Amino acid sequence: MKPKIGFLVFFLLVASVCSIVESECSEGCELALASYYVKHAANLESIAQYMQSDPDVIISYNKDKIPNKDSVDAFIRINIPFRCDCIDGQFLGHKFNYTVVSGNAYGIVAQTKYANLTTVEWLQKFNNFTPNNIPHVNTQLIVAINCSCGNRAISKDYGLFITYPLMAGESLQSIANKTGLDSTLLQNYNPGVNFSRDSGLVFIPGKDQNGSYVPLKGLKPSTGGVAGGVIAGISVGGVAGILLLSVCVYVVFYHKKQAKVAKLLSEESNELSAQESSVPAESGASGLTGFTMDKSVEFSYEELARATDNFSMANKIGQGGFGAVYYAELRGEKAAIKKMDMQASREFLAELKVLTHVHHLNLVRLIGYCVEGSLFLVYEYIENGNLSQHLRGSGRDPLPWSTRVQIALDSARGLEHIHEHTVPVYIHRDIKSANILIDINFHGKVADFGLTKLTEVGSASLPTRLVGTFNYMPPEYAQYGDVSSKIDVYAFGVVLYELISAKRAVMKTKEFVTESKGLITLFEGVLNQPDATDGLRKLVDHRLEDNYPIDSVRKMAQLARACTQHNPQLRPSMRSIVVALMILSSPTDGILAPSMKIKLSSI
Repeated sequence: MKPKIGFLVFFLLVASVCSIVESECSEGCELALASYYVKHAANLESIAQYMQSDPDVIISYNKDKIPNKDSVDAFIRINIPFRCDCIDGQFLGHKFNYTVVSGNAYGIVAQTKYANLTTVEWLQKFNNFTPNNIPHVNTQLIVAINCSCGNRAISKDYGLFITYPLMAGESLQSIANKTGLDSTLLQNYNPGVNFSRDSGLVFIPGKDQNGSYVPLKGLKPSTGGVAGGVIAGISVGGVAGILLLSVCVYVVFYHKKQAKVAKLLSEESNELSAQESSVPAESGASGLTGFTMDKSVEFSYEELARATDNFSMANKIGQGGFGAVYYAELRGEKAAIKKMDMQASREFLAELKVLTHVHHLNLVRLIGYCVEGSLFLVYEYIENGNLSQHLRGSGRDPLPWSTRVQIALDSARGLEHIHEHTVPVYIHRDIKSANILIDINFHGKVADFGLTKLTEVGSASLPTRLVGTFNYMPPEYAQYGDVSSKIDVYAFGVVLYELISAKRAVMKTKEFVTESKGLITLFEGVLNQPDATDGLRKLVDHRLEDNYPIDSVRKMAQLARACTQHNPQLRPSMRSIVVALMILSSPTDGILAPSMKIKLSSI
């Protein structure tokens, strides 16, 4: 009888824990706040970079704490806004991207960069690297931070919540006194949580930019976190608890993913397809509808696994926000395979939608796809990596100036094609040097269309969820979510500045004290001078030595400045940018037929 009793107890425990894990979220909310504890006097732009926010927006939520952008006082908490998503239907949170620098480890990222808003265990869950084996060159980590959207069963008066890392010496009563909220209310929003444990996350109601509490809108009840807050403190007890929770999570995730995959892909596909003219669906496309797959091959999982040695670390060549990339040789062709989780179905469908319909020499070519267990996209393999690696990676020769101009022109041509020669037009929304690939002949190809948005011809701006990379976002998008082709133009201007200087979009001046200076601000300061020549020479990539024409550098800087105008209406179109770069790349640099002439100052 004892084995049977033991099994029954185990079964009941599994059922109990699984009932918690299965209490999935159904939707997220537009806004949550993160309580970021500033350990050192810091530059606000660095904090904004980590949290993919805008310094002005952060200030608007901390008017009494941040007098200006230059620095933030040490040993204070500031609230930082971010979007709270329902991830994989399982928990409320947001995935941030962090670029690893030398000396970083999971502990440094969690504690120093993200102020204990995440943990080492949480970083390990979402990334494939072991704590002692994190590559140090331009590797992007996924940083998941939990959030809450409120719970109408507790109160309808609160719809904006702060993700709050507990610190030593804090208690339920001290936080209640600090916030002016009732301690019973705080405990109800964090059931079973010990506020005096000195670590972990709790969720507390927060105030908006006007200093007012926000009432709960038409959202379904949701307590936030991982099914009620795994990261905030769910504990089953030691190794046995971890094993028990793992069994449960595996069972729940496996069955739900298998049941939802066809529905997810179908819904996402139909949503994207509804924005385009209808096209006939092909049968046998793994639940995808609205696609013509004539130029994309459907691979089996077994074939992809064989080609990548079962997706081994030896074959891994990159890590992005939506998945890892592996090298493979498929059917006699070198390929790069992006492996994505099921929750990235929107990005998967967006990229598949673009690259099966749009073909251009300066856009990366999609070979095929696979939908089995995970989502896979198979691209042509681009031998020379990405532009960011060439500009800042070690062990590479510096790109000659003429090659930099050519790469700029190639990239502009690719963007011009999706902006002006497709119906409907496409907006990339994540243009950056890491998403411009360099082929064996040192020509540029625009890649990573997972955030691409479809826009009907004639529509100027569409409100949307905020996606992309913060340092390349124009103000109208970062603040209001307005989408037009001019957000790609702005980001392209930042890339032009990178081509000139080989500097990052935001440069850190100290390793652990988060000071930074934006590349746009740096160049504007020089270009505003009566004679910018000396200042520009100081900004040019030092590895070029004197092997560049300063007049060409000046014209590219002027073009970049035009692209990064604060007012989107003043930015040039990609067509105008292509023409300007054609002139810049011409051996005669401007001695063209009158019909081809264009002045950079008029762009």
